[in-house]
Amino acid sequence: MVGFLARVNSVIKAKKIEKVGIYARVSTADQQTLPMQMQALKKYAKQRNWKVAIAIEETGSGAVNNRPQRELLLKAARQREIDNIIVWRLDRWGRSITDLLNTLEELSVLKVGFISISEALDLTTATGKAMAGLLAVFAQFERDLLRERVKAGIAHAKQLGKPHGRPKTAALKQGSISKLFKKGYSKAKIARVLNIGRTSVRRLLKVVCASC
Repeated sequence: MVGFLARVNSVIKAKKIEKVGIYARVSTADQQTLPMQMQALKKYAKQRNWKVAIAIEETGSGAVNNRPQRELLLKAARQREIDNIIVWRLDRWGRSITDLLNTLEELSVLKVGFISISEALDLTTATGKAMAGLLAVFAQFERDLLRERVKAGIAHAKQLGKPHGRPKTAALKQGSISKLFKKGYSKAKIARVLNIGRTSVRRLLKVVCASC
């Protein structure tokens, strides 16, 4: 009996205690809800016997989608410092639908769980992991749609005879490049003076020399 209890205690001690990061975000006009969010997130972690390794609080304007503190949590996930992330609500985490799907897809690849307690979304369960696979499909679908829109926009601009792509700023300085080169300036110095790349200088000088 003593030996059996010893083995049980050994198994319990060997069981890994999962480490989690919790993330709460509020707008500048709604800062009074921050303690409530943190309390609920810590309570959830305690109920699952998880250790809170990182607790992030972030305040930002509703008109601004930047979440610099959230990046600290993602960095911890990439470095395998946490096993799960718990948030109060999905809109507290994601800046947009695309951002939400992309970050959840990355966490799925990293095998870091994600829980949103307001929506009862738990990607640490078997059902949740299956849902994560669907989210990855939706994220790819969103990216494909974006690429198709860009291609359609370029094709439409070509039909209308409108320029597209990066502006040809270096080409506009071809005359200046030629004059400086004739004065004995090196290609590197021409690039510095005109604030353009050396590759552009070399390419345009070939054009100038070819026309001589």
